[in-house]
Amino acid sequence: GDILDDYLRTDGVWILTRNKQFYKTNNEKECAEKCEAERNFNCRAFLFTRKKLQCLTLAENTKMTVTFNSMDAVLYEKKIYLLQCKRGIGKDYRGTEAKTRRGIPCQKWAEKTPHHPNYTPEKHPNAGLEENYCRNPDGDESGPWCYTTDPATRFDYCNIPECEGQCMQCNGEDYHGEVSRTESGLECQHWDAQEPHMHGFTLKHFPEKDLKLNYCRNPDGELRPWCFTTSPTKRWEYCNIPRCTMRPPVSGLGSQCLSGKGENYRGRTAITESGKACQHWNTQFPHRHGWIPDRYPCKGLEENYCRNPDGEKRPWCYTINSNVRWEYCAIPHCDGTEQGIAGISNVPVQVPLPEDCYRGRGQSYRGTASITASGKKCQAWNSMFPHRHEKTPDRFPNADLRDNYCRNPDGDKSPWCFTTDPNMTWEYCHLKRCDDHTQE
Repeated sequence: GDILDDYLRTDGVWILTRNKQFYKTNNEKECAEKCEAERNFNCRAFLFTRKKLQCLTLAENTKMTVTFNSMDAVLYEKKIYLLQCKRGIGKDYRGTEAKTRRGIPCQKWAEKTPHHPNYTPEKHPNAGLEENYCRNPDGDESGPWCYTTDPATRFDYCNIPECEGQCMQCNGEDYHGEVSRTESGLECQHWDAQEPHMHGFTLKHFPEKDLKLNYCRNPDGELRPWCFTTSPTKRWEYCNIPRCTMRPPVSGLGSQCLSGKGENYRGRTAITESGKACQHWNTQFPHRHGWIPDRYPCKGLEENYCRNPDGEKRPWCYTINSNVRWEYCAIPHCDGTEQGIAGISNVPVQVPLPEDCYRGRGQSYRGTASITASGKKCQAWNSMFPHRHEKTPDRFPNADLRDNYCRNPDGDKSPWCFTTDPNMTWEYCHLKRCDDHTQE
């Protein structure tokens, strides 16, 4: 990404500082490189003046010294020195906490009393061992620590809070951080904008997905947070969000019966409603697929148990029958009622329904077929996974784009749908044309 992503920018501000170095640079990026390479002190910030093209690397930031207005100056502060929380085990923590979790003041890293330290600024120049601030120079799993000023206690851990939202659990569906650049460094498009890319991911239609400004998010169950980019030639791209080092909180054992769509079902049913055995999620035979357990650690993709990782109508699985890619499973309802056969299984030949044929080009078709001509399952119209598209219900309000039913919103030759196969974007549906002589 951009080197300036690691800095917080403030226009029109100057800070008074004792330790500084002057350089001549052409732009802010070159000045940031000088700050990264600074050897006279730990560079926490830099000032850049546009008119004089002057660069000042600074040992202090606004947390440590006074500021005043200066119209031509731009202040860039290293975010890592502004954080008062830790990410993961806090190896990169550079905050100013200087007492232990029991309230004992820390000993300065450069001093030798009351304890002779193994970790000193000279031995570990890149560990941030300044003053008596809590640090984690040895990568201790319990987080930042310090030598104490109590002769009876050599060292103790510090009480540094976790940085909420700076890392992602699972696939980042709950990520609420402020990263707004993609992994290749492109700036993200604002979610409420339709340029340069038109899309259906608006706050109005996804109010619970926290689609704020242009922050990276994962509203559709992708592998990890992403965004539309401001580059006209790159529609979207993943963002580089670090995975949290702590395990996600366990929300009970999961449900052993069907509640809602069964997304929380964690029972051991491993057979489809027609009696076919389920394929193991960690295998690619007989059906290749993208629901790999390691990629989706919080979806419960264990063994070959029926699951609902994609927000389907109810739990399902791939089958070991090479002719039938997937089917729903018969899971008993939590309220004790019989489930019944709701929804259509992924079999090429479907049970004829009242509207299981189409007339003309099928623009008036309102049936519930959701299987393509080659037997692939249809992707829901309001979903952007695995294929992003613009055929959304709000853009085609008269096309009845419900669930994942076959439709013809754009006047194609017959009803079609996007498929759930990542390798095939769309396909015509497995539907026959009605007899032209049938009375309307």
